[in-house]
Amino acid sequence: MALFNKNKEKFSLNDIILPEHIGIIMDGNGRWAKKRGLPRTAGHTAGAQTFRRIARYCSDIGIKYLTVYAFSTENWKRPKEEVDAIMKLFKEYMIEAISDFQDDSIVVKFIGDRTVFPPDMLELIEKNEQDSKDRDGMVLNIAMNYGGRDEIVNAVKTIAQDVKDGKLDVSDINAQLISDSIYTKGQPDPDLIIRPSGEYRTSNFLLWQSAYSEYCIMDVLWPDFKSEHLDKALIEYAKRNRRFGGI
Repeated sequence: MALFNKNKEKFSLNDIILPEHIGIIMDGNGRWAKKRGLPRTAGHTAGAQTFRRIARYCSDIGIKYLTVYAFSTENWKRPKEEVDAIMKLFKEYMIEAISDFQDDSIVVKFIGDRTVFPPDMLELIEKNEQDSKDRDGMVLNIAMNYGGRDEIVNAVKTIAQDVKDGKLDVSDINAQLISDSIYTKGQPDPDLIIRPSGEYRTSNFLLWQSAYSEYCIMDVLWPDFKSEHLDKALIEYAKRNRRFGGI
């Protein structure tokens, strides 16, 4: 894939340092549909198609980890019709993904509270993870019924129980222990988080992991997001000077 710098000089992705882990807040489906006089559910259908394209593109260019924010713990407050449509799309995706990503060697993981999902969906989630666990390609984290605060609370509860059971001492608690107790255990923190739709909010996404992430806010609704937009974000990321609190 060819890119262009500010002087219109052509170069490739090999010429820039790519982030190891990208997070994407897939925002703007409802507004995309409203602008076209369509029901919000149509926006989610279009957004699901964009997700498939972008996930495969990230894999193709060598991104090692991709985390997408698909459905938050707060999204249950939306109208039942919309929630049902999102769950239907989620189920359809899981059925397709069992075979869809085999040739791409993508490892599929789901992060979030699974206890709310019915048995048939839980079975599909577990089958996707089991069937893909030995692949050697990009790790795709799909955040469903996910909330950053809930993730931290659950980690704290797990650690507190271990202290209560005598498995840990209070002095053992540190940042690494918390990192080892959250959904993305064993994965690097996201280097870059992209938010389409132009909104300037974290929206409870990867709160612990994003302490030093670079953010890229883009004025494009998620269904209209293309590989060119991702390229633009990658160029912007490559210009950043990441100091992690240092000089």
